[in-house]
Amino acid sequence: MGADPIQNIVILGGGSAGWLTAGLIAAEHNTSSNQGIKVTLIESANVPTIGVGEGTWPSMRNTLQRIGISETELFRECDAAFKQGAKFAKWVTGAEDDFYYHPLVLPHGFNDSDLVSPWLQQNHGMSFADAVCCQSHICERGLAPKQITTPEYASVANYAYHLDAVKLGILLHKHCTQKLQVNHIVDHVIDVTSTEQGDIKGLMTQQHGEIEGDLFVDCSGLTSLLLGQHFNIPFISKKETFFNDTAIAMHVPYPNEEAPIASHTISTAHSAGWIWDIGLPTRKGVGIVFASDYMDDDSAENALREYVRASVDAETEKNLSCRKISFDPGHRKTFWHRNCVGIGLSAGFLEPLEASALVLVEQSASMLVNDLPANRQVMDVIAKRFNTRLQYYWDTIVDFLKLHYVLTKRTDSQYWLDHCDRKTWSDTLNESLALWKTQIPNKYDFPLREEMFPEASWQYVLYGMGFKTNPPASGLKADKIEKANQYMRESAQLTQRYIKALPTNRDLIKKIMQYGMQKV
Repeated sequence: MGADPIQNIVILGGGSAGWLTAGLIAAEHNTSSNQGIKVTLIESANVPTIGVGEGTWPSMRNTLQRIGISETELFRECDAAFKQGAKFAKWVTGAEDDFYYHPLVLPHGFNDSDLVSPWLQQNHGMSFADAVCCQSHICERGLAPKQITTPEYASVANYAYHLDAVKLGILLHKHCTQKLQVNHIVDHVIDVTSTEQGDIKGLMTQQHGEIEGDLFVDCSGLTSLLLGQHFNIPFISKKETFFNDTAIAMHVPYPNEEAPIASHTISTAHSAGWIWDIGLPTRKGVGIVFASDYMDDDSAENALREYVRASVDAETEKNLSCRKISFDPGHRKTFWHRNCVGIGLSAGFLEPLEASALVLVEQSASMLVNDLPANRQVMDVIAKRFNTRLQYYWDTIVDFLKLHYVLTKRTDSQYWLDHCDRKTWSDTLNESLALWKTQIPNKYDFPLREEMFPEASWQYVLYGMGFKTNPPASGLKADKIEKANQYMRESAQLTQRYIKALPTNRDLIKKIMQYGMQKV
């Protein structure tokens, strides 16, 4: 357990989690030099990737930039499109005109003014997102968040990506092995060897023998081969909070090559879950998430196909194949144990809402890279801090995702009624909602410098769902109301400028394919 430097990092599992982690470590720790850290990624040819997570969070732009991948290359090789937020349809009442947006830009004037209280007092029927930012308006018109003259990774409006997750893994694999000198081994792990102290010594493979390392990263997916099976780290189920445990996904073609590409994820609630609709340049990724205790597989597939029939003809829909994915919502009790770190599905998974799975991969990998232990002596200290922070992230995401369900007014099924049962809410969510009846969510409710979802995200969902915060007993000062109104007027003016200047999502992507983006 000595002071020898950490020199060999072994990652078990490819896919987005494995290759993003490998890329970040290799890019930041100089794998190309003789003194650099050696990174080896082992993946089995017999284990397919899940490959349905097609939405990202804006942090992915910084992650890919750190790794050294060109944004033009991302669009050309990963069937990528721009994502500017999420549109939640039928989550409040279930009516046809029931929807709200969670945009990716901060409200205009967010850091300088309370926009919520004046809006609640005088919103005139305008949604919170529509009143305080431009992005919901941009999304409704299918516009892109930038122009072709905007440099790579820069933006006019904040954005993330929709992309083909399998193709992203392929691009990362190529970049990591060809440019970052990551050692790639395709083999099946048949055993895990241990040191006398209980650390992992190496991974025994069928064809390459034992692959030894100083630090191991478990990206083996839901099987959690190292963290779960080898170290027997307990799994903490969140089934009592998140009822969804199954997804059925399909690829849906556009009616023609010029069909609009939505620049947001569309999440449409149904009687026992929700349907995602993600637009890529060549197709849409559509899938239904549901709770098997409330809906069977056949009913779920029928609901999915009924949704798809709104955009394709009956014959096309009939020939579309689906893929079923089962999952147990929850996470491991510990994420870094001894010399093993779990990243991705091996650490846990709740559900595909709000691209929370991939952003946890990014945060975990970034924390590992930024705080990589110099030697085994300091590893336990770093692991303790890592676990504390990751537990906070998981707890926060549990509350944030649950927030999308608990304020519903739907009474059409037991599924929605059960979500409103406070016994399925965490203590922190119960306390926060009680507090937010008297004051709006603010920065002091979220203490970390790098929150997974900032207070603006909570405000968008809260007030999109129709939550009411009572005005202060002393009333609102006239100057504060006027200041907020001024910001909202400026937001409306900015919206009109963007609507006139921004191309459609499809038009910009076509130009990127033809000309590429400007380098930063």
